[in-house]
Amino acid sequence: MENRASPDIDEVIREEKRLTALESQFEAWADGLSAGIEPEILAEAALSAACQELLRVTNEDTALALIDRIRERIVGGEFSPVRSRH
Repeated sequence: MENRASPDIDEVIREEKRLTALESQFEAWADGLSAGIEPEILAEAALSAACQELLRVTNEDTALALIDRIRERIVGGEFSPVRSRH
């Protein structure tokens, strides 16, 4: 009998961590906006911090692979706001 519960649990844990991290980022974003910081400045600072930390714990290839994946998601419209058509 194959134990398939572990990968499912690992997926759930990873998704919970992802959602918690995303919530933290949204809170930081809101704090920055409340402080009068423009969205472009917040975005550049967030991306810079993420790259610095990722490079601190991994390597350039890992960081570049992440940037490539994010770029593909942007081009694919994953982050675009949903707009209703009138």
